[in-house]
Amino acid sequence: MGARSRRLYEKAKRLLPGGVDSPVRAFEPYPFFIERGEGSRIRDVDGNQYVDYCLAYGPLILGHQAPTVVEAVKDQLKHGVLFGIPSELELDLAEKITKHVPCAEMVRFVNSGTEATASVVRLARAYTGKENILIFDGCYHGAHDHFLFGKKGPKSPGIPHVLRQNTLVASFNDLTSVEKIARKNELAAIMVEPVMGNLGCIPPTEGFLMGLREICNECGALLIFDEVITCFRLALGGAQEFFNVVPDLATLGKIIGGGFPIGAFVGKAEIMKLVAPAGKVYQAGTFCGHPVTMVAGLATVKTLERKKAIERTSNFARKVADALRRELGLPVNQVASMFQVFFTEGNVSSSDDARKCDKAAFMRFHRALLKNGVFAAPSQFECWFTSAAHANEDFEITKKAIAIASNEIFKATSSKCG
Repeated sequence: MGARSRRLYEKAKRLLPGGVDSPVRAFEPYPFFIERGEGSRIRDVDGNQYVDYCLAYGPLILGHQAPTVVEAVKDQLKHGVLFGIPSELELDLAEKITKHVPCAEMVRFVNSGTEATASVVRLARAYTGKENILIFDGCYHGAHDHFLFGKKGPKSPGIPHVLRQNTLVASFNDLTSVEKIARKNELAAIMVEPVMGNLGCIPPTEGFLMGLREICNECGALLIFDEVITCFRLALGGAQEFFNVVPDLATLGKIIGGGFPIGAFVGKAEIMKLVAPAGKVYQAGTFCGHPVTMVAGLATVKTLERKKAIERTSNFARKVADALRRELGLPVNQVASMFQVFFTEGNVSSSDDARKCDKAAFMRFHRALLKNGVFAAPSQFECWFTSAAHANEDFEITKKAIAIASNEIFKATSSKCG
């Protein structure tokens, strides 16, 4: 970081709430401002270069400026930017999604993961004729009122308390808590991140996802996987393929847009046909099926099909996760190409486990990594991501940065104790 980023941040605070357009981007003493990205690296406005493990919070599985994506976008721009009229591009990307994602018989494109989850919950309620939705403490399903709840209630001011009556919260990886709620309430759906991605990386315990499938079958609720992060990152078929559990509906985002804004909800045809204009469940948007996003997403998926990039990104993530464990001696959760180190003791398999972490220690570690040329998301409760662009040179830089940062953190701790 440097003087120019600091000046820009001071200006940003006068123009944007908190100086940023998303809360996690703000960190002490100030965030750096980006100039460009290429491959696995980013460079800030002060000329500092970093190996990037944030990757725009997950979409850039091919890295920055992936040639296939850039060329597809350039070509599309010659034909037009936006039409508000159907294009064949929507069908091409929808065909790829229905080919690979087990539950996807039909697709509706929207503009963000938040839009996708807001729409899919409306659809689930309409299909079942019931209103209660069960979610999990610590899972994130977008910044809209229906899902900004935890075990202690609303996560933000401004959310009508009446919504709490229909949004029920269970504990991730705890089927007993789900069964208790399902017995006492008529559920329209159970919605879950198959891998929790917003309290760090927390995978499902063995049998948890299948248990949810069985509970839904028994009580007549729909099972919804929020695969905004996991689809095309864990496998071409997402977490459904990776864990071999098929939901009724799913929400997608991030990778399927190739770095451009996108969301989608997908599912069984008999359910999806309730969406307007085929049915009466309303959903609409000016930018839905945006042609530039469609070509970027299509180029990304085609590259993943050809080049075994998912396998390479997962193997690279394993190397970095092992380096974190070795140097820090702390728990590290990894699923495919998403992972996180937790500044706590013992296994982290629930929101309660994650919230015990020393967030201040994590941010000290984050700052030390930055000083040594490595950028990960500035939060204990986000994930590291790898891309097909990460290479051996990146790993060597990362391994060295982790070792230096670890030494700094534990030396500082020792001196305080002394």
